[in-house]
Amino acid sequence: MGDHQVVIVSAVRTPIGNLNGALSSLPGHKIGSIAIKEALKRAEVKEHEVSEVIIGQVLTGGQGQNPARQASKGAGLPDEVPACGVSMVCGSGLRAVVLGVQAILCNDAEVVVAGGQESMSQAMHTVHMRNGTKFGDASLKDSLLSDGLIDAFHSYHMGITAENVASKWGISRQEQDEFALNSQLKAETAQQNGYFNNEMTTVTISSRKGDVIVDKDEFPRPGSTLEGFSKLKPAFVKDGTGTVTAGNASGINDGASAVILMSERNAKRRGQRALARVVSWAQAGVDPSIMGTGPIPAIKKAISKANWDLSSVDLFELNEAFAAQSIAVIRDLALDPAKVNICGGAIALGHPIGTSGARILVTLVHQLKRTNKKRGVAALCIGGGMGIAMCVEAL
Repeated sequence: MGDHQVVIVSAVRTPIGNLNGALSSLPGHKIGSIAIKEALKRAEVKEHEVSEVIIGQVLTGGQGQNPARQASKGAGLPDEVPACGVSMVCGSGLRAVVLGVQAILCNDAEVVVAGGQESMSQAMHTVHMRNGTKFGDASLKDSLLSDGLIDAFHSYHMGITAENVASKWGISRQEQDEFALNSQLKAETAQQNGYFNNEMTTVTISSRKGDVIVDKDEFPRPGSTLEGFSKLKPAFVKDGTGTVTAGNASGINDGASAVILMSERNAKRRGQRALARVVSWAQAGVDPSIMGTGPIPAIKKAISKANWDLSSVDLFELNEAFAAQSIAVIRDLALDPAKVNICGGAIALGHPIGTSGARILVTLVHQLKRTNKKRGVAALCIGGGMGIAMCVEAL
């Protein structure tokens, strides 16, 4: 395709906030608008030059019509620029990028803003009363759980799918805790050395006490130890056989990410230096009960489409929904752990589900540049039994 290949000219994310933490006063679309505005600024793209905005978000109930459009308008884009949302659970942010890439390749767009946003803190509690309540109580349902974390086919928590993977792949509690500790230690090192500085923009929260500047991820736990992890009780299977805990699982978080996409030809014409080229992408389906293994077939398909070998990939950003499924993916694909999530993953950094797909892509392109590496793969498992992956090449 030559110069018509799609490139990423800027990639930005906000810090990741804790549940009811630093970013919790902002709805998802307001966090998203901050990422979009900074991504446009870094790409030197004017708001009116954007063809389309595509944003992933999972927990949209009660957030108003089309939160992607709200984020676009909040970032200063004019009325003439359309926006749409993507819902593919944890894969939403990366699928949004894929849709942007496809729009450019099909000559339907020239410049696309793509990414993800989520405020898990502001997920609504809901009740269906449309038909009236004839008698008795009407209980509230937590949409964070029902729409984000509960498997729709088995009516159990994503954590049970991780337990299923641990059992089927023979992954012990010790292995999971060691993996989680390693994620925390890598994230701690990355924060201390400023490895996230180039990918992150600050968020200013206004309050009665004055402005609060959020400039780093809130979820990492510095000083974590294996002993500390070992003291945590299993969170989902409590009959003495459970292995998945709050420590070796990802967090419940808030955040946003955005990338600016255009053709390589367009970037050259504008005199812009791109961060990376999108080489290929793929998605796959698996048994929902072991949804965490979705990246295995997705990565294989993306690698095949790129005409790469797995051994030729320099860095992998694999979303750490749970340590169990992360270990299964690494083991099944025979990946070098030293190439995987070199700055830690979602177990340490957090997992705002609508943006995580875009977040790992943002981190990947910046860490490829920082380490002077060439080839990278971003991939996630997806609730309901799917996986998505993208291959990129640093420029």
